[in-house]
Amino acid sequence: MIYLSAVWKESLACLLERQHPVHFIGVGGIGMSALARILVDRGHPVTGSDPRDNATVQQLRACGVGVYPEQTATTIKAITAAGQNPIVVISSAIPADNEELVQARAAALTIWHRSDLLAALIAEQPSIAVAGSHGKTTTSTLITTLLLSAGEDPTAVIGGIVPCLKSNGHAGRGRLLVAEADESDGSLVKFAAHLGVLTNLELDHTDHYSDLDDLIATVQRFARGCDRVLANRDCPILREHFQPDTWWSVTSHEGVDYAALPLQLDGDRCLARFYEAGSAVGDFTLPLPGLHNLSNATAALAACRMEGIPFQKLIEGLADLQPPGRRFDLRGTWEGRHIVDDYAHHPSEVEATLSMAQLMVSSGRSPLPSPPQRLLAVFQPHRYSRTQEFLEAFAGALQNCDALLLAPVYSAGEKPVAGVCSKTLADRIRELKPELNVAVADSLDHLTELVRTHSRREDLVLAMGAGDVNGLWNRLAA
Repeated sequence: MIYLSAVWKESLACLLERQHPVHFIGVGGIGMSALARILVDRGHPVTGSDPRDNATVQQLRACGVGVYPEQTATTIKAITAAGQNPIVVISSAIPADNEELVQARAAALTIWHRSDLLAALIAEQPSIAVAGSHGKTTTSTLITTLLLSAGEDPTAVIGGIVPCLKSNGHAGRGRLLVAEADESDGSLVKFAAHLGVLTNLELDHTDHYSDLDDLIATVQRFARGCDRVLANRDCPILREHFQPDTWWSVTSHEGVDYAALPLQLDGDRCLARFYEAGSAVGDFTLPLPGLHNLSNATAALAACRMEGIPFQKLIEGLADLQPPGRRFDLRGTWEGRHIVDDYAHHPSEVEATLSMAQLMVSSGRSPLPSPPQRLLAVFQPHRYSRTQEFLEAFAGALQNCDALLLAPVYSAGEKPVAGVCSKTLADRIRELKPELNVAVADSLDHLTELVRTHSRREDLVLAMGAGDVNGLWNRLAA
């Protein structure tokens, strides 16, 4: 449930001007921790609760966030007994019957959804909000990186770790704020950004949206709330249903405001020519492979140009671009196998990621310590609802590898659906491509053993999913 605060504009003055205390339930989440970092850097008393003691929670403690290990009524009682009356921030992952949330209500504390807080920050200064089905984290990371390299110091609220910041949240001193606008729960309609960026659009989050039209209508509301909109003309849904102020493309420079056309695509880079209003401006090398990354980078370049950053400054910053954490993230090399983690969990993301990985195998060029000779894909389906909705699409996307291992479905809190499991997906893949070696694990420990037995030296072992499959490297290295 999304908690819409009717008085959030009034509370904004209290929160941002008077440095009101703030408490986050589930402060270690990727979206929550970014906001907590920004507020504590701006001088707010910040507390949070999280039973996890991972690197994110430890870093929050180190920067001054008081973290309670339990999400119980006791936590709220301890905070209020100390004389604090904080605004309590929750995410959509916190259920209505959460003990800590119930006690916060009983104590008559103001409760905000994290999107209310992000909306307040976006409204406070000129903001670039990046929305879309895929590429949001990468595009917002690239915009942040380019602005920093150009001498700007943007505030950043990103759904992944920005390599140049080594953080997902940054309280900048510059004019702009860069934010990732998540569409998964519809809360992005609260954001009134100076510039809205739409990377692409296709059906996802079927646990929230009834159909594609529902998703389109929601993103259209977000777009109407922005002063200006920059959109990807290569996306057919955006092309049909949106009328942005500015278009970009990586397929044509005609009829668009900004374009970057590939001159050469390798396994470790893209060489491209940049166009503005149909005229060539200059060539550049993007140190990220894949046409999807070129599109993300083109969006970032276009957004920065729309904010008045000189093209030459942006070109100089391109050399420093790196993807955010969990986007083709090399975790290490185990017995000659390169273990890479990627967040891909939608069929289109899986297809793009596998295509990029195969380019590394075929071209002999890659950002890995040595060129991979074979691609072993590891996939963990995320949510029963998504797996059921896109079973056929997943089966098609997962064929582009030399061998495939499937982990059990990561439920993300959903109840199992009869007949929807990794074995069902494997059976369909075998029907489509009988020669592909497909194995199904019944647990993460079993998955680790399958990686040990099915992989070879100089393999690229690509673990994809939004769940806990990202722990594969730690289990192998243990």
